[in-house]
Amino acid sequence: MITLNDTVLQYLLAAVVALPLLGAAAALLPAPPGLRGRSPEQAVLRHGVTVTGVVLAAALTLAAGFDYDRAEDVQGGTDISWIPALGIRLHLGVDGISLPLLVLTALLTFLCALYSYRNPPKGPTPTAFVALLLVLEAGTLATFAVLDLVLFFLAFEMVLVPMYFLIARWGGVGRAKAAWKFILYTLLGSVVMLLGLLLVGLTAGTFDMVALAADNGAGIGRTTQIVAVLALGIGFAVKTPMWPLHTWLPDAHTAAPTVGSVLLAGVMLKMGTYGLVRIVLPAAPEGAAHFAPYLAAFAVVGILYGSLACLALVRRGGGGDLKRLIAYSSVGHMGFVLLGIATLTRTGVNGALFANVAHGLITGLLFFLVGALKERTGSTDLDALAAQAAGGRGAGLYGRAPRFGGLLAFGAVASLGLPGLAGFWGEMLALLGAYHPADGLSRPAYLVFMALGGLGTLLTAAYLLLVVRRVCMGERQPETAALPDVRGYEFAAWTPLVVLTVLAGLWPALLLGLTDPAVQNLLPGVSR
Repeated sequence: MITLNDTVLQYLLAAVVALPLLGAAAALLPAPPGLRGRSPEQAVLRHGVTVTGVVLAAALTLAAGFDYDRAEDVQGGTDISWIPALGIRLHLGVDGISLPLLVLTALLTFLCALYSYRNPPKGPTPTAFVALLLVLEAGTLATFAVLDLVLFFLAFEMVLVPMYFLIARWGGVGRAKAAWKFILYTLLGSVVMLLGLLLVGLTAGTFDMVALAADNGAGIGRTTQIVAVLALGIGFAVKTPMWPLHTWLPDAHTAAPTVGSVLLAGVMLKMGTYGLVRIVLPAAPEGAAHFAPYLAAFAVVGILYGSLACLALVRRGGGGDLKRLIAYSSVGHMGFVLLGIATLTRTGVNGALFANVAHGLITGLLFFLVGALKERTGSTDLDALAAQAAGGRGAGLYGRAPRFGGLLAFGAVASLGLPGLAGFWGEMLALLGAYHPADGLSRPAYLVFMALGGLGTLLTAAYLLLVVRRVCMGERQPETAALPDVRGYEFAAWTPLVVLTVLAGLWPALLLGLTDPAVQNLLPGVSR
């Protein structure tokens, strides 16, 4: 790695946040004559690939120039007064917590643009699609980069409108209802969250997230912290999504276009858990400790509920949809993230941050695969897919498209937490954090939570292996037509996710060495 000075990092971070917005505005303009290609549609899709590629290159350069010996410090900071009367500032910066999520967002958005260039979603003009995709990227990147509570709220809300239209205009069956459910749930949660942010900022006398973390709740009374954490927790729980505030998620995923599902699961769900770690834990530690056991309880219920819902969907005759199953699996996987945070330990919070990134890589890959499977077969109904491979008499993916079937099996075993792949470490560290929760938390209660979380891992393995058995297995018969195997553009879009899933699984210190110093900085006095 090369170490860049803070001024260069400052410009790089500003470019990462601003370029998608500029690209979205440019996408609405006519393409110059020399760049139109075969059609205006191709030109705007190529524009999306170019802009997201430049943003990814800037994010990778930022990561390469980041000083990993000071991962706990905010680097590349920009701090400019914006609304002096309210003390609101344009404050940007990254540390070991936000940098991985920033790079993950840039990577997944670029892969979505690359995939859409060759396989654009069916719907209105690609011009609006590319512009919305770039606005969504800008809002997500800003959420992970800003260090002011008001800016955080604005960035947090910025992603709702483009995702609403991506679902409502380019989605599948039931898209109108799913889009309305998505926007209503998340807006209501955001209103409650805003009250919590204002309560924290006005009580502490600053909206600066760095100053709030440094004070560690010293300027906010215990009762105020409890009220603030309740409001913030509800808002973040809706976006995570935490059971029982998750009901918008399966409908949104089922109706969304492929790239919408990839970005929704890959980065948008991380915004809620990021807010818990970045704002709630350091700014209101007493309030966080008060609600931690309740958060852990809801987390393990979500783990078990998500797994049982997936088992119901995968059973024969259940009429389950593979895309809906992966959506419910996200409820369970994000439950492990919440459990890690609820331990209030370095081990658990590091596990939560690791699981965030792992879930983004693995579930992003799975939604890419399911979207491509629907394109090939015309359906993601599990009974219809399994009928082709029942008892080995039909034709499973191994027989009809062996590389595609192998990738689906890889995504499934990575999602169930196979050791050596990225999905393993986050869940294991969350459970280890529950084994020794922070001082003041009931260890017997957390041991029960750990046991229930362990049961959830077994149920997760059960339903994912059943998916592989029902969809992938079965030799192709002579009368059964082969399916197109992995195409070139699909290989380009999916390979980075596979490589990073293996790399993070075999070398977890690459990520943990980045997050741990920053977690120590946010949780002073916590020894484990």
